[in-house]
Amino acid sequence: MQATTGAPRGRRAGAGRPKTGKPNPIDVHVGSRVRLRRTLLGMSQEKLGEAIGLTFQQVQKYERGANRIGASRLFDLSRVLDVPVSFFFDDMPAEAAAARVDDEEDGTPGEERPVNVYEPDPMAKRETLELVRAYYKINDPSVRKRLFELTKAVANAAVAEAAE
Repeated sequence: MQATTGAPRGRRAGAGRPKTGKPNPIDVHVGSRVRLRRTLLGMSQEKLGEAIGLTFQQVQKYERGANRIGASRLFDLSRVLDVPVSFFFDDMPAEAAAARVDDEEDGTPGEERPVNVYEPDPMAKRETLELVRAYYKINDPSVRKRLFELTKAVANAAVAEAAE
């Protein structure tokens, strides 16, 4: 007969990801890279989920960083999205890379930990992705180049104006 400890079966008490309410910045970055690649391919969350045996809600949680992506799932994602696994870690901000990963209970209870403020990469925003996809739908290279130059000129003017 087994004694009841009150801990969930099959898991150690206190093991697993702490419930801080905030996703780890590394998980957020990896999720944003999944979203970036999926969107650049024009793939829906539903189609990606079907390809790797998940629901679109699970894909959403991965993309927000709410759920951590395991190694085997990351490998599956790399195959479906046709990128190397390293792609998901590319361009990681220093703040995210320095974030502590708390998988095990290894600190003192009630210990204060520094909170890293993490701003998601603007390259992973929906607006940016839609802009890039629309840009590449322009078939005429000269029109695309003129639009590119116009955009750079507007951005440079805004920077110069802000500096004054």
